[in-house]
Amino acid sequence: MGLDRMQDFLAFLGNPHRAAPVIHVAGTNGKGSTVRILGSVMRQAGFRVGEYTSPHLQQINERIQIAGTPIADGELESLLTEIGAARQTWAAELGEDIPTERVLTYFELITAVAFVAFARAEVDVVIAEVGLGGRLDATNVTDPVITVITNVGIDHTAELGEDLGSIASEKAGIIKPGVPVVMGMVPSEAARVVRAIAHERGALLVCAEEDFMVQPGKDGTFSWTHCGRVEHGLPIGLQGDHQLLNAGVALTVLAMLGDRFPIPDWSHVVQGLAMVSHPGRLERLADDLLVDCAHNVAGANALAEYLRTLPREGGRTLLMGASDDKDPRSMLGPLAGQVDRVLTTHCAHPRATPAGDLAQKLVDVRVPVLPAGPIEEALPLARQDLDQKDDLVIVAGSVFLAGAVRELVGAP
Repeated sequence: MGLDRMQDFLAFLGNPHRAAPVIHVAGTNGKGSTVRILGSVMRQAGFRVGEYTSPHLQQINERIQIAGTPIADGELESLLTEIGAARQTWAAELGEDIPTERVLTYFELITAVAFVAFARAEVDVVIAEVGLGGRLDATNVTDPVITVITNVGIDHTAELGEDLGSIASEKAGIIKPGVPVVMGMVPSEAARVVRAIAHERGALLVCAEEDFMVQPGKDGTFSWTHCGRVEHGLPIGLQGDHQLLNAGVALTVLAMLGDRFPIPDWSHVVQGLAMVSHPGRLERLADDLLVDCAHNVAGANALAEYLRTLPREGGRTLLMGASDDKDPRSMLGPLAGQVDRVLTTHCAHPRATPAGDLAQKLVDVRVPVLPAGPIEEALPLARQDLDQKDDLVIVAGSVFLAGAVRELVGAP
């Protein structure tokens, strides 16, 4: 069946997904950050931008942003009611004995809502993040002007496959005939698959390290090189060297779309890079509290690299949660040497592994591991045990956990 139902439903709604040009972004990690970087720069350049990302941290409104602002509660509620009623009418016309709520998934319904919201807001461009994989993702009904694969790593193996080649094949499913694709740093096994699919579909493939490069500077800035052009001293509003590559991918996308979406002045790029924000990504919520959405090995490696850059003058506690489909031992591996102890926890999400079960999965690692109960109890416990002002609590392992912690501390 593939995407037939999603395409049929959007046609029933008047094809809102075709109202504006689309930049389509896939990848194991960095999709959301790349969307935010692109959105920030394009807004500075004067474009009205619609951004669609998932999952959300605290409120579903975060998934649908217009001109840099999440959709308002009232508008979202009205659209959910309207599109939900349209789904019922459309489902009834199918004449099939299928419960309405199963005709389209929750994610497919929200994706349809996003496209309708963007069409009515008359945005100049939609930057859409793939929810899972790419080939069969609900966002893959668009006819994009460019596609992006930020990277490929091991994650969601039950849905995408056990090896990098299989996962790459699913992500490269967003590549369209004749539509250029920008690819970040990808392991060779996965890169071969992406190259083959791009070649088969006649899509120009632009690759990190071959066609563009980024290099960190000594003052917190970075340089970007593309087609003989070199820009130095670029700022970035996101923490971590891994964000430099996401920024490089975004800048390369913008360069390739220069005829369609011209940037009037380079200062717009600099301002957009400096102002970009993406909560829950190496986010300091307090002097003693760092929150990150790392939820797979690649994310854990990026977090570990960042922690290595910080002075280690006090103790470090990793407050770790994980969804039940994740491999927590592989995530803890790169982080174990950067922390002094691990407290396991869980939030209220139905997929969260209970703290006690998570601790059992982490036995025999090279750092002490203790269960600390639900996050409402674990967070104050972790913070009250700090002995000195240089101590740090690091929250990681789950996007849902990061959102729960932001909620607990009242982060906007």
